[in-house]
Amino acid sequence: MSGPTVDVCEKLHAEKYRLPKESFEEAIHRITYALCDDDKHSEQLKDIFLNMRFMPAGRIQSAMGSPRDVTAFNCFVSGTIEDSMESIMSKATEAAETMRRGGGIGYDFNRIRPMGDRIVSLDSSASGPVSFMHIFDAVCRTIISAGHRRGAMMGVLRVDHPDIEVFIRAKQNANELTNFNISIGITDEFMDCVINNKQFQLKFNGKVYNEINAVALWDEIMRANWDWAEPGVLFIDRVNEDNPLNYCETIESTNPCGEQPLPPYGACLLGSFNLVQYIEEVKVSDSSKFSFLYNKLKEDISPVVRAMDNVVDRTNYPLKQQEIESKNKRRIGLGITGLGNVLTLLGLKYGSPEAIKFIKKVLGIICYSSYEASSDLAKEKGSFPLFNKDKYLNSSVFVSKLPEDIRKKIASHGMRNSHLMSIAPTGTISLCADNISSGIEPVFALEVNRTLIGENGPTTVKLKDYVYNWYGIKGETVDDLDTDAHLATQIAAQPFIDSAISKTINVGDSVTFEEFKNIYKKAWKGNLKGVTTFRLSGKRYGILNKAEPATKDELNGSACFFDETGSKSCDQ
Repeated sequence: MSGPTVDVCEKLHAEKYRLPKESFEEAIHRITYALCDDDKHSEQLKDIFLNMRFMPAGRIQSAMGSPRDVTAFNCFVSGTIEDSMESIMSKATEAAETMRRGGGIGYDFNRIRPMGDRIVSLDSSASGPVSFMHIFDAVCRTIISAGHRRGAMMGVLRVDHPDIEVFIRAKQNANELTNFNISIGITDEFMDCVINNKQFQLKFNGKVYNEINAVALWDEIMRANWDWAEPGVLFIDRVNEDNPLNYCETIESTNPCGEQPLPPYGACLLGSFNLVQYIEEVKVSDSSKFSFLYNKLKEDISPVVRAMDNVVDRTNYPLKQQEIESKNKRRIGLGITGLGNVLTLLGLKYGSPEAIKFIKKVLGIICYSSYEASSDLAKEKGSFPLFNKDKYLNSSVFVSKLPEDIRKKIASHGMRNSHLMSIAPTGTISLCADNISSGIEPVFALEVNRTLIGENGPTTVKLKDYVYNWYGIKGETVDDLDTDAHLATQIAAQPFIDSAISKTINVGDSVTFEEFKNIYKKAWKGNLKGVTTFRLSGKRYGILNKAEPATKDELNGSACFFDETGSKSCDQ
């Protein structure tokens, strides 16, 4: 495969990621030249990128080697927002600059005092963290209206903050905080109270403001997700326990999609292996047999790690603090996309024992090979500046469970990158690859109406699933799966992911509210770092919606898209 072949997908890739009049091949040459170390590395990357076996996140494709004053990092987490107007407004200014350069932002609002709290110096009462979220929402909306890339934000509040119930209800109006995703930082203490039906304290700066029944609060969180698909649940203590850098940072928020838990001014640098392109088709009489090229995948990992590491030094940063943070730790996030399609071609049912075995093998290859590649790179170029051998090897649950031969290599050579694994939702790059299944998700539907959101509102295009379109195979979709299949897949993947996984568990109408709540408890027991659900019969409209069968003209026909500046372009 050399670039998108479906007209809609080709048009989207051109308008989002390429320079004016730039072909797909010319874009790949531009990106390769910007990321390679030498001629050998350049040839490796050209082969990988041209055939779309690995797809850097959209910001990398758009920014690297480009004259545009934008960043190659998809998203960031804000600097710490303290409980003062000066801090809040300064972070809003930083947010504007970050979004202007193309980055989304996550925020931690836990340090802002609760609603009604006395402000002695002003002889007035505080309005609470949710009220200040509207400032950041307005900044994001203004940047959109000014003609720049559509912003994306994540707002996080800990479950023990006194305003947690206000936060839970903050988006139960379709017109409020529309540029935010929101998530609750769920603590171990809270989960213990839920499981054992105990009282739970809401507190701020060590002062207890209220004591409530944990189960009642849990039910309120669950009801909000049942109806509105938010707030997401982030198991924040587990995030920090598993973090390879927990010896030098504390994480309180994530990027907008949740696959990158990050410290203040942290940045996510993402890319995904397109598993579809590691499928080999062999014709047998009138039928086809498919196999997976594990060795080819392993070969591609070292040049990809080298390229992604180079982005850290060769991109623009909206803020100096983001540059310092990134270069001190050199985080990258390698993930996958196309899993649902590959399982269809291999005849494996999503969530089945055979599929679980496959995903463990694939992610094991990517994880362990990338850690080896990063350690080799450290021997050549040096470790990330905050690398401490003893603390890195022994502080986190994740690194302590790496194979012993890799741990010995790290002890000997160090690590070039603090983190290497992250599974993103890959919505746009998967669409650009002829509408393959996204991220770690199953196929949503054989045919979909996909909503593309731009500054002038949503635009809908009709598309066929990749395997259905090219092979005529009607594989399973989310309608064929129960929630346990989703959970089993995410739980199987988590041990190979040092950052996090962005995944949505689709919930059908047959699931009761009690069964729904149990999804989250199973996620907790399965050592997940977070969980997101979406119920099609809920109150929120989704990006993907099942479509009636599309005609060829509809599949390749007119659609509107938005380029990197947010300018609308339509094919008539």
